[in-house]
Amino acid sequence: MENVGGMKLIDYDVPKTTSLLLIGPKSSGKSTLVNKISRAFKDNKFTTARAQVSYNSSAEDGTFFVQGYMIPKGSTSLCVYDTRGLSDCSSDNIEMLKKWMTKGVRHGELVLKDKDSSSLRTRLKCKAQKNGFLCGEVRMINFVIYVVNGLSVLKSMEGGDAEDKQYMDTIYTTFNTPYLSFKDDKPVIVVTHGDLLSYADRARVRVYLGELLGIPPTEQIFDIPDNCDAVTELTTVNMLQYSLEHAEKNIPRSHREWLAYK
Repeated sequence: MENVGGMKLIDYDVPKTTSLLLIGPKSSGKSTLVNKISRAFKDNKFTTARAQVSYNSSAEDGTFFVQGYMIPKGSTSLCVYDTRGLSDCSSDNIEMLKKWMTKGVRHGELVLKDKDSSSLRTRLKCKAQKNGFLCGEVRMINFVIYVVNGLSVLKSMEGGDAEDKQYMDTIYTTFNTPYLSFKDDKPVIVVTHGDLLSYADRARVRVYLGELLGIPPTEQIFDIPDNCDAVTELTTVNMLQYSLEHAEKNIPRSHREWLAYK
C-alpha cells in the first residue's frame, strides 16, 4: 500500500478478506470466469470446477444464489463472489447493485426479481430453506469485475435486434451507476466467448466497449475466451492483479482517522 499524504497502514481499515464482485448480464460467463480464476492458482489444472456452469440455460436456469469462492481454495485473503445475471429492467438492476455495494454481500444469499414466476420463486425458496437461508458473514465489496459476452456485443455493433440493443443498454446503464465506482476508478471489464470470434472482431469489441464506457481498451478491458492455454491463464492473472491493485488503492480510512481528519 502506498504511503500517500502521510497516511500509514494503521490509518486504513484493511479488510481481512478482499472481496471482488462479479456482475454481468445472464449467460455472460461469470461462473466460467470463477473457475478460470480458481484454476490459475492450482497446480493441477484438471481438477473439478468449483462453480456450477449452466449449459444452454433457459430463463429459469443459472446462478440464483450469491456464491463466494476463496482464492486460492482454503485461504482467507481473497473472495470472488459470483452473482445472478442482470436483467433488462434498469431499476431492478440498480437497486440490487446499490444493496450489494452499500450493505455488502453474503455467501448463500438468494436473489429474487419482480419478474420471476411464482413457480420459480417457490422452487428457489425451497432450495434456500433446505440449505439455510443465510450462511456466511456479510462482506463489503472492494472492487467490481464486469463480465460481458463478446458475441452479444458484436451482434449489437452490427445492428442486431431489439434484444441485442437491450443488452448494450443494460451494460451501459449499470456500468455507469455510481455505486460500482470507487472514487474515480470504474470496474474492470472482462470480455468472454472470444473463442467464437475472429481475432479482428475481438479487437473491435474491446475498442467499441472502451469508447462506449470511457475506459482504455488495452488496460481496463481483458479478453478472456473459453480456452485452456497459457495466454488465457496469464490474461486472467493480469486481470485479477489489476482488480486487486485498485481494491487496495481504495481501502477506506479507519474510523479513528476520519475523526482525526474532521
